[in-house]
Amino acid sequence: MSHLIDIRRDLHKIPEIGFKEFKTQSYLLQFISSLNQQYLQITTWKTGIVVYIKGTNPTKLIGWRTDIDGLPVQEETGLPFSSEFGGYMHACGHDCHMAIALGLVEAFSKQPPIQNVVIYFQPAEEGPGGAEPMLEWLRAEHPLLVADEIYALHIAPEYPVGTIATKPELLFANTSELFIDLKGIGGHAAYPHKTRDMTIAAANLLLQLQTVISRNVDPMDSAVITVGKMTAGTVQNVIAENARLEGTIRTLNADAMAEVKRRIEAICAGIEAAFECAVSIDYGSMYYEVNNDTDCANALLQFAEQFDGAIAYECPAAMTGEDFGYFIKDIPGAMFWTGANSSYGLHHAKMVPDESLIPLNCRFVEQFLRQR
Repeated sequence: MSHLIDIRRDLHKIPEIGFKEFKTQSYLLQFISSLNQQYLQITTWKTGIVVYIKGTNPTKLIGWRTDIDGLPVQEETGLPFSSEFGGYMHACGHDCHMAIALGLVEAFSKQPPIQNVVIYFQPAEEGPGGAEPMLEWLRAEHPLLVADEIYALHIAPEYPVGTIATKPELLFANTSELFIDLKGIGGHAAYPHKTRDMTIAAANLLLQLQTVISRNVDPMDSAVITVGKMTAGTVQNVIAENARLEGTIRTLNADAMAEVKRRIEAICAGIEAAFECAVSIDYGSMYYEVNNDTDCANALLQFAEQFDGAIAYECPAAMTGEDFGYFIKDIPGAMFWTGANSSYGLHHAKMVPDESLIPLNCRFVEQFLRQR
């Protein structure tokens, strides 16, 4: 399976962001078209691909999903196969995910499984979100391609290669982007009384947002609001007319997400009144929690326990966001972390996964899906 590592390196060179994965889609289609087509049916949606594999004696349709997009990160790995696209990188391991999925298509094209299998190459996981619209399209136009049960993986840099880590029920959090724009009245720095200064308004808003979790979410629950970027003004001697906060919200249940948003909106209304300005909120991409089906998650762990080279681990839930949650909102399924043994974490410019995870997981997933 060394060719799968070569494939991963090819894909690593061409990271593309959500719904712009044109070269990625072309590469994937070229590889898939080179395989034995006897058992394959290929359908495309936007920059995504759906590969249906006809089983030998099917009673159900088993799904596997991989994400295909990269991130707007300037790569700093120094690898000889580093990104050829400046400012973009596969910093979340989707290149590895795709290589594993192509390995599955290749294996099933040579020896079809008993059950029908469908493999989704889904765009835009990192944003603006591809799972929900892809699933809507499948249900509307290709209902026979909607899986009866479905699985997926994500690399985990902190775990050694061979680790298969998951748990029944909640694995990943509900997530929402957060963009808040403030508009006041700009002016000369010497005449602040004639302005409405959005630097001050944004600073007050930033501090008040930190009270949302501590005073509105049950201490026995968990939630996070992180503002990762704040901008205001244009030059040092002009009072800022505009300011912008960019961040993320993470909660462990949908009710908490609704309450957090309600409080953010109330605080923003207070900022409008206090600083005589206009405030607008955009929640951007919102991802539903990854809530694993208990039977599916336990099946993965039990299979890992007896699989040579795997280490089964029932892990804690994480505040990570993943739009795979939309797939398993109504379809039984499960996602698992797979060890990647990297010194740097996900989304880091120096994240380098151990490529030995690719053939190991390809074998693991193939054999797991064959026995479902």
